[in-house]
Amino acid sequence: MVAECTNPRTETNARHRIFYYCTLRNTLMSLLTVGIFGGAACAMLLVNSESSLSQAKAQSIEDDRSSSDALDEDADAAGVAKVKSASAPIVFKDPAPPEVFSVNGEPIEKTKPYERVTFHAPAKPLSPTAVTEDWANFLGPQHTPISRETELLHEWPDEGPAIVWELNKSASYSSPSIVGERLVYTHRDGNDVFVDCLHPSTGELYWQYTYPTEYQDRYGYGGGPRASPVINGERVFLYGAEGELFCLHLLSGELIWERQLPKEFNVPQDFFGSVGTPLLIDGKLIINVGAPGGPCVAAFDAETGRMVWGAGNQWGPSYASPIPATVHGRSRVFVFAGGDSRPPVGGLLALDPANGDIDFEFPWRSKSYESVNASCPVIVDNSVFVTATYKTGSAFLQIDADMNYKTAWTTDEVGLHWNTPVVRDGYLYAFDGRNEPDASAVCVDLKTGEVVWREVATWNESIELGGRQQTVELSTMRGTLLYADGKFLCLGELGHLMWLDLTPEGYKEEQRTWLFAAKETWALPVLSHGLLYISQNSREIITKGGPRLICYDLRGEKSKVTDEK
Repeated sequence: MVAECTNPRTETNARHRIFYYCTLRNTLMSLLTVGIFGGAACAMLLVNSESSLSQAKAQSIEDDRSSSDALDEDADAAGVAKVKSASAPIVFKDPAPPEVFSVNGEPIEKTKPYERVTFHAPAKPLSPTAVTEDWANFLGPQHTPISRETELLHEWPDEGPAIVWELNKSASYSSPSIVGERLVYTHRDGNDVFVDCLHPSTGELYWQYTYPTEYQDRYGYGGGPRASPVINGERVFLYGAEGELFCLHLLSGELIWERQLPKEFNVPQDFFGSVGTPLLIDGKLIINVGAPGGPCVAAFDAETGRMVWGAGNQWGPSYASPIPATVHGRSRVFVFAGGDSRPPVGGLLALDPANGDIDFEFPWRSKSYESVNASCPVIVDNSVFVTATYKTGSAFLQIDADMNYKTAWTTDEVGLHWNTPVVRDGYLYAFDGRNEPDASAVCVDLKTGEVVWREVATWNESIELGGRQQTVELSTMRGTLLYADGKFLCLGELGHLMWLDLTPEGYKEEQRTWLFAAKETWALPVLSHGLLYISQNSREIITKGGPRLICYDLRGEKSKVTDEK
């Protein structure tokens, strides 16, 4: 039976929704205030806000139920495409082929202590039967938030898994990439971006490359990198917030080539800078450049940095990353494009990575100007799922052997902001919602698009404010999910880590800890060789500790979940 659920994007009766959102924000901001103005007044605000939050949340849910069909026609989804690609093939010229520098590639084999890194304790030895893998790019080796690692730690003490090491990082929304004994991470300090190559087990430094930046976010968010490094062989590729594209030698840190894509292709700064991580496939880096008049997507030779092909001329750069897949036995890349434009336009492109030929374009974008396409497409067999917030919703397309598509279903009941959903056994699991008060975990039947269940998990946390223990109600908010070792590893937006058992039957929490109390915990955790890497992107609310990249020991005994398979 399909559970009845509300539409979290309904904007009618906005007064109560705004009250709920402001109440939640005030609760969090009161935490931020502690230590700046003293604790007593803030402690009282938290106590009072807990009951207000519950009342506002109840009113918000009631408003959704009473107005679920009253969507504003001027800001709903762009609709279902009825035709295949409308774009004729266009040949694009490379505006600025880069210089390729000669490097000796002499490996830096020895690490040295890094003043930004605190080492806590070695990780446990890996079980000889544990399945492990590298994590060379955003979303991991399968380009989806599913890990093949096994024998992980499923039960931990109250303080959570043990910390192996932590990097006192600067501004960054990126996540690390790991191959063998090399971890690459990028962050910004002042007007410099640091590219750190570290040992993944100790945090010690092999080399560091720096480049200047003047990026300023239009909405006041952090000015550090957004995209994750991409490692392939002895090369690592970096994509900065200003659209800088670098190729470095992984073993020595030497620059091989670089490009300034927005300047070369005349792309104006978007809402939140350059975000999508490049896709490396068949020796080419594929990027949603989003140049006015095209190319929308471009492929660059990984060896030389020269443009190999360009494709599309309608849509700008989005915040999602290109995703590879095999569809009907053919290699394809799916790009969910669309950025700052008036009117707002964007959608999904399916193309051949060999030559950039477009199979089809599927328009899917909010009609609201200040909106983004940020959740990566998910390919399931010969079908693809796309989703967006801002009253856009989700669509599931079926692709035939001729690479035409038909729309299996659309829904305005589910719209993901930036997290990438996990698909298991015909069901999709994700965190729905644009803002904190809208967020909920959902299970969707991929056959029908119906919401099987929706869960807004909340719990009480005891924290010390102004010398007094206080209780606040918190939740995952806009969390992220990583499927590993038979369960779902969940990272909440405020730094909670959980093991969840998610099935069509419901939502079950099995383990939870609060790693740190910090906002903007948005990057998907990275899992490699039994170690879990989590990016704390803002200052700790309670302890005032700075942003960190933290390595946790998630190695465990032989998994009971694995034994049952």
